[in-house]
Amino acid sequence: MNIKRLILLTTVLVLVASCNSGDRGQLVGVKGKKWHPEKPYGMTLVPGGAFIMGKSDDDIAGVQDAPTKTATVRAFYMDETEITNSEYRSFVFWVRDSILRLKLAEMADLEGKTPGNGDIGEFAYLDSNPDDMNAYESYMLNTYGNEQRKINRDVDLIFDTDDYPDELYAEVMDGMYLPLEESYNGQRTWDVKQFKFQYTYMDISRAAKNKSLKRSEVVEQEEVEVYPDTTAWIRDFAYSYNEPMHNDYFWHSAYDGYPVVGVSWKQAQAFCQWRTLKHNGYQKSKGKQPVNSYRLPSEAEWEYAARGGLQGASYPWGGPYTKNDRGCFMANFKPLRGDYAADQALYTVEADAYDPNDFNLYNMAGNVSEWVHGSYDPSSYEYSSTINPNVNDAENERKVVRGGSWKDVAYFLQVSSRDYEYADSARSYIGFRTVQDYMGTEVTKNAATN
Repeated sequence: MNIKRLILLTTVLVLVASCNSGDRGQLVGVKGKKWHPEKPYGMTLVPGGAFIMGKSDDDIAGVQDAPTKTATVRAFYMDETEITNSEYRSFVFWVRDSILRLKLAEMADLEGKTPGNGDIGEFAYLDSNPDDMNAYESYMLNTYGNEQRKINRDVDLIFDTDDYPDELYAEVMDGMYLPLEESYNGQRTWDVKQFKFQYTYMDISRAAKNKSLKRSEVVEQEEVEVYPDTTAWIRDFAYSYNEPMHNDYFWHSAYDGYPVVGVSWKQAQAFCQWRTLKHNGYQKSKGKQPVNSYRLPSEAEWEYAARGGLQGASYPWGGPYTKNDRGCFMANFKPLRGDYAADQALYTVEADAYDPNDFNLYNMAGNVSEWVHGSYDPSSYEYSSTINPNVNDAENERKVVRGGSWKDVAYFLQVSSRDYEYADSARSYIGFRTVQDYMGTEVTKNAATN
């Protein structure tokens, strides 16, 4: 074949390929999956915009850690309420059940049990039968080994001792509870120290600052005990009878709609990872695109959302007073010396109690203080950016909490007041809420109009 015929044939093939592609040879781009923005359940859209961040009036406490500055944040979704006991229990149950299923699968594997006999084999790894694996699953198992084995979530766990299928199942279940000598009143208690959630994430900030690092060097792994520290109700208040809150607050259905407390900053971070995993698991099962990660809000996002579009206000409802025109308190806090019940609540109240602010967010002041994704530095406002400002130093364990709580005086309820607690500490007055980045046409609250 001479060179002229080769060039002619190549030209014809290119033209045919171009015609068959439907783009007529034009640059039309690669089409992605169909996508529509979807507001997550229980969240509200906070439109992006600029605001005056920091103390807009006298700093009564004289801390001087929040000088005024103009800051701009992008749009995001935020939980309308603090994360409740019921919602956090979903996380705890998922972790507990996952660990239980893993132990059952390991026992079945050790004893050579497989599905079909009505015993512990029903909980065997999904890859126990190589004939049921597709090419990808087989490759992953052969390449990466046990780390790629999948536990079986399709079969229901059995908690009633009368229905245990065999002694092997009973042995695994027994190992999930505290020993008999540590039980009392005839009740077996879960060994909550085993409820650990593992996740990995990429430290993008560290990777951006040091480009010489390999990708594997910035992929971090965390393991967190997820059960709330219910003893915080006792430890936080010496010489005080709070045993009923320790015993009932997290577990009893009477408190389902109340904000979870006794959760550390690290546990709140783990919850965000799990919520992302849960949502994206559903998205994948439906062939949909993954959603943005759930996370803790930055300090700037939290303050912007708490203000509800009001510039220079002391509280989410405006201010400067903590009572409305009918003489009723606007939030759950400590209004008088020793009189915690003056606002009709001794401890916490339901997460959707009191009126929401103009962004439809409840209890952005009072009830429980809230973890944010930021480390406390008294001078951080001086050097942080003015666009999406955020200061989170991995070496600084003092993490910021905002909003004040049921045990705080009014000063800490102000939207500009800052406080902190250590990342591994859990308190009976600190909870959290999550946010998710908004994707799509930018939405702003105070965009300039022509």
